[in-house]
Amino acid sequence: MRILLLTGKGGVGKSTVASGTAALAAAAGHRTLLLSTDAAHSLGDAFGVEVGPEPTEVADRLFVQQVDAQLRFQQSWAEVQGYLLSVLDSAGVDRLAAEELTVLPGAEEVLALLELRLQVLSGAWDVVVVDCAPTAETLRLLALPEALGWYMQRVFPVQARVVKAFKPVLSRAAGVPMPGGSVFEAVERLHAELDEVCALLQGPDASVRLVLTPENVVVAEARRSWTTLSLYGYRVDGVVANRVFPHADADDWRAGWVDAQQQVLAEVEESFVGLPVWRSEYRPAEPVGVAALRDLASDVYAADDPLAVPAGDGPFRVTRSGDATVLRLRLPLVGRSDVDLARKHDELVVTVGAYRRVVTLPAGLVRLEVAGARVEDGELQVRFREARPSRAQGESA
Repeated sequence: MRILLLTGKGGVGKSTVASGTAALAAAAGHRTLLLSTDAAHSLGDAFGVEVGPEPTEVADRLFVQQVDAQLRFQQSWAEVQGYLLSVLDSAGVDRLAAEELTVLPGAEEVLALLELRLQVLSGAWDVVVVDCAPTAETLRLLALPEALGWYMQRVFPVQARVVKAFKPVLSRAAGVPMPGGSVFEAVERLHAELDEVCALLQGPDASVRLVLTPENVVVAEARRSWTTLSLYGYRVDGVVANRVFPHADADDWRAGWVDAQQQVLAEVEESFVGLPVWRSEYRPAEPVGVAALRDLASDVYAADDPLAVPAGDGPFRVTRSGDATVLRLRLPLVGRSDVDLARKHDELVVTVGAYRRVVTLPAGLVRLEVAGARVEDGELQVRFREARPSRAQGESA
């Protein structure tokens, strides 16, 4: 199954490009689902039809779905929310305010990812195209499963054991109800499902496609997105430059816009070396409906296969050559001074700008020590070697 996520800065037309890509996939004979994880659903507007919380067929082999976040929230978070409400109620918090406080931050996007998992595992689709939220929200969302995983491995088991052992005492001392086993099970279930989503989206059949417009601010954000998505282990397979003014005889004002866009597009080609850069010309009318969206995608991808699986290894890999073991993490567009690296027991903490990833080292690297690190050709390379005995150990030997 092919999974393709499209994201970009708000307003660049990612929903239109995602819709066109899905329509083109269906026209090629693939049973295709177009799923929106953006809270501001617009897929119904793009196709000019009513779209509901279940897959809606809008053309032969083409289905569109806008997730009902409230329904999924009740199914996945109700047990935890019920406990939190009891705690706030015992503290005298107004019921209406308590309900607002117990809503999971980013719940709509998170639960849309859980719906994506269900659809992928259903086996009903050949292709799933995801119309993601704007890049900032998408980056936070895609970092969530790994961050929650760290909490579940390091902190959650201790909390569960403490509460189980001291629940009667804690309840009397704190004056609030302690969580029962079903609450912990609900959190564990949510973590397991998000972890599975992460594995699916980092797999070899999944990739992210960036949509941008030829504007300096938009391109700068797309560059950062490529770096950050790679940091978290997601493949970026291409860039779509949308709303490009066509070359034509025009007055000075329009000619100035064309020239300005061409300068930015030249920077896009230089910035995203190694990735295909497709262009979508500004059209005389907004593409609405299956046929118009399919035609747009046909022009964008031309002779290329929009569903081609990215070649090569993923952003994260470990290689061995002789005595050297190297952990490699693709970090395009960064230099050594942009990366902060720290080793903490069995974890490697990699920080790039405002984003940080805690990498749990493979078992084969845990017993080794870091021998050095460098950034070369857009890749962080961390070298490991056998731990050397301390001087005291050497003398006693």
